[in-house]
Parts: sequence; structure tokens; C-alpha cells
Amino acid sequence: MSDAMMTLLIILGQSLLVVGFVMVSLLFLVYGDRKIWAAVQMRRGPNVVGAFGLLQTVADALKYVVKEIVIPAGADRAVFLLAPLLSFVLAVMAWAVIPFNDTWVLADINVAILFVFAVSSLEVYGVIMGGWASNSKYPFLGSLRSAAQMISYEVSLGLIIIGIIIATGSMNFGAIVAAQDGGAGFFSWYWLPMFPMVFLFFISALAETNRPPFDLPEAESELVAGYQVEYSSTPFLLFMAGEYIAIFLMCALMSLLFFGGWLSPFAFGSLGDIPLLGDGPHWMVLKMAFFFFLFAMVKAVVPRYRYDQLMRIGWKVFLPFSLAWVVFVAFAAQFGWFWGTYARWAVGG
Repeated sequence: MSDAMMTLLIILGQSLLVVGFVMVSLLFLVYGDRKIWAAVQMRRGPNVVGAFGLLQTVADALKYVVKEIVIPAGADRAVFLLAPLLSFVLAVMAWAVIPFNDTWVLADINVAILFVFAVSSLEVYGVIMGGWASNSKYPFLGSLRSAAQMISYEVSLGLIIIGIIIATGSMNFGAIVAAQDGGAGFFSWYWLPMFPMVFLFFISALAETNRPPFDLPEAESELVAGYQVEYSSTPFLLFMAGEYIAIFLMCALMSLLFFGGWLSPFAFGSLGDIPLLGDGPHWMVLKMAFFFFLFAMVKAVVPRYRYDQLMRIGWKVFLPFSLAWVVFVAFAAQFGWFWGTYARWAVGG
């Protein structure tokens, strides 16, 4: 076998491994989301299919797959079917540059953050295409809402990330995690110097992924499910899967950008030498699971915002605050304020 063929097989195997992890995680994410929501409302949630209801998500997926695909008479068939596929594929593509451990990454590129931002920005097109191709007013209104909402909060997300890029001197996720690897363990991570931005990033991630309380593009009380109201069967499943994968991606970004990725919180002293307490991919997965728990809790306890409130927060609060933060980090990094906390180029860059 030639070297080129061997390289191709290795890349294919690694790609399938990453996609497999994401898809298996998706099953547990939906299950966990429903269980957490049920617990808050003092219900039992999924508990029949499989042990503790663990196979409920599999049963739901099979139900969607075997149902008939219904396409509205006046819809643009090609665009109607392409929209959910685009949403799903773009959501999976972003995982190509997400590392789970040192060197455990499919594509270790120097502009990884730029790649994730570019791919996630394109996801709005799947929603717009689905709403327009449905040839119905409610999906179209939902897609317009989604376009305005996602573009608005991408600005805040980008500015927050720029602050981390300035402090690290690199757009590579591995370098960003390396810059957080200090002797103080948990207190060496970026959550401490970037403390206000952690909350802004989390809230912006909720809005970016159309997650409650910012699920205005699919508001059932106003738009009867919005851009996906005309979808059924596998196309609807692809929309839902793409949405959950994008949420899980935001959990991974929060772990990498602010909470040390695969770094152990017990890295200082002798605790770092104990198995499972040292650095490793298990910490990355645990952090991602914790942030998804926060996503699920917000969905369960926070009421939905009005659309004007959503846009006001994005443009009149988050945008000026995150812009001012970029200026502050730039000055702090340039002049070495706070003992060089905001200038970690020698470590991460």
C-alpha cells in the first residue's frame, strides 16, 4: 500500500473517530437535556426505553428516520432538502480543529479559531434556506429572526475571543491551553483574568445556538416552531442534531478558551501525578458535560425573552462591553499590567 493511501486511511479513520464521538455524545446530550428539564419540573422524564430510559433517544431517532418525508407543495424541493443537511454538515465540520488532549486533534492549524468562527457563521444559511424554501410565512419569519440574532451575537463572541487571542498571541487552541498551564492549576486558567467575559460568552453562546431563553427563531408560542415548522422525518432530525452539535461545540470552546481544556485543576503539587487527577482528555469531556448541564439548566429555569429585549442586550450591552474589554486587554498585554497575566505569548504563542 502506498504512503498516500495509508495517509488517506489514517485521516479517514481519525475523522470517523471524531464524528463517532460527537454522534454518540449527541444521544446522551438529548437524554440529559430531557432528564434535567424533567427534574427541575419534578417529573421523571425518559424512563421506559432501555435501562433508565437511556435508549429513548435512539428510539426517537429511529422514529424520525422511518417516517415519511413531507415536502410542502409550493416549496423549493432542492433547497428545502439541502438546508438541514447544510446545518448538520457545518456543525460537524467545526470539530475538525477541536483538540481533546495535547496533539489529539484532527487538524492542528494555526488559525483554528478563525476556522471555527467561519464555519459557525455559515450555519445561519441552513436556517435561512429552510425558512425561505418552506414557502410559508412562519418559517420565513423564523429564518429572518435567526439571521439577525446569530449575526448580532457573533460580533460579541468574536470580540471576546479577540481578547484571548491578544493575551495568548496565537489562534491555535493548543497554544491557548498551553498558555493556561501554570503552577496554580485552576487559578491559572483564563476564567480568572477574563472573568466578566465568561458570562458574556456563555450568554452569547445561548443566543448564537438559538437556545432558550433566546430561542426566538423557533418560538412555539409565536411562530409555531419557526423555520423548521414544515419539516418532518429525517430533515427535521438533521436540524435538531445540528443544533445540539453546535451547542456541544460551544461547550468545548468554553472549556478550551477559559477553563484550561484538558488541563487538570489539580496540576499543582503532588496531586497532578495521581492517575485521573493529572492532565488528560477526561478533563476536557467532563468540562464540556458540565457546561452542557448549565445550558440545560438555563433552558429549564429562565423564561423566554422578547425579541426586542434580545437585540437590545446584544447591541447596547454586550457589544460596547466586549469592545471596551478588547481595548483593556490590549493595553494590559502591551504594558504588562497585573504581573503579565494578559501577556502570555512566551507560554502559548
